[in-house]
Amino acid sequence: MLPISLRQLQVFECVARHLNHSRAAAELYLSQPAVSMQIKQTEHAIGLPLFDQVGKKLFLTEAGRELLHHARSILQTMQDMESVFAEMKGLEHGHLNISVVSTANYFMPQLLAKFIQLHPSINVSLSVANRDAVLKQLSDNVADLAIMGQPPEGTDMVSQAFMQNPLVVIAAPDHPLATQTRIQPRQLSSETFLLREIGSGTRGVVERFFASHRLPLPAHMEMDTNEAIKQSVHARIGIGIISRPAIELELETHRLCILDVDGFPIVRNWHIVQRRNKRLSTAANAFLKFLLAEAERLANPAAASRASRSGA
Repeated sequence: MLPISLRQLQVFECVARHLNHSRAAAELYLSQPAVSMQIKQTEHAIGLPLFDQVGKKLFLTEAGRELLHHARSILQTMQDMESVFAEMKGLEHGHLNISVVSTANYFMPQLLAKFIQLHPSINVSLSVANRDAVLKQLSDNVADLAIMGQPPEGTDMVSQAFMQNPLVVIAAPDHPLATQTRIQPRQLSSETFLLREIGSGTRGVVERFFASHRLPLPAHMEMDTNEAIKQSVHARIGIGIISRPAIELELETHRLCILDVDGFPIVRNWHIVQRRNKRLSTAANAFLKFLLAEAERLANPAAASRASRSGA
């Protein structure tokens, strides 16, 4: 049996995830020399190098990639075992890792704040990234649950729709189209669009919208954040398509307006995504139930109000 401790596996997994000793040390609350020593001891136990260093960059060796696969499996098994015993004790504690696409960050902090108030013993970590990075965190078993608009295809993940996500066309308030009604898709062909990067869920919706009307994708600029799109639309560089919750403040302050385009809003759904073979911890199950209940309350405020009064 290899003389490797669970702590050494935790340290290795963290360094392999970040490919950086300093960031791993900060996450683990260790000194950088302590992290380096743990990695050296693990390499000595295995008898093979786990990392290659090229300049200032770290890369996993073949042995490192193999160990990472087994380390994550072992650490997940230990976490599952801890969750089972917590459930037997009737305890609600532990750590919850949530990963969300950037657009979901406009509503997720408020939901997390309410969840933390209800479950103060659960430590919550929130990661905000683009869709590809969120999916990687799920596949690497870094995130327990993920929130995104376009769920992944394939059999490794399962998803569940929980809340509507309307997409709208936005422009500066003094844009020539701002006062028009029933704008036809062909009228947008001459506009410059500010779009998210290829592969994003919103970008796919835009491409399918124009394709469904047998129109080419208009001239466009790619931007990697919703904030960049909003700022550029406000600066009159072009128009954009964005999730309605992402522009609440801009609508209130009249920095942006929603164009009345035929076929919009396009209503998609937000999805909760998890690995198919992952056993959810007590904390993750609690958050999943909370999110579904909260989405139902937001979708049916009158019914939720009646239920609250009857419960009282």
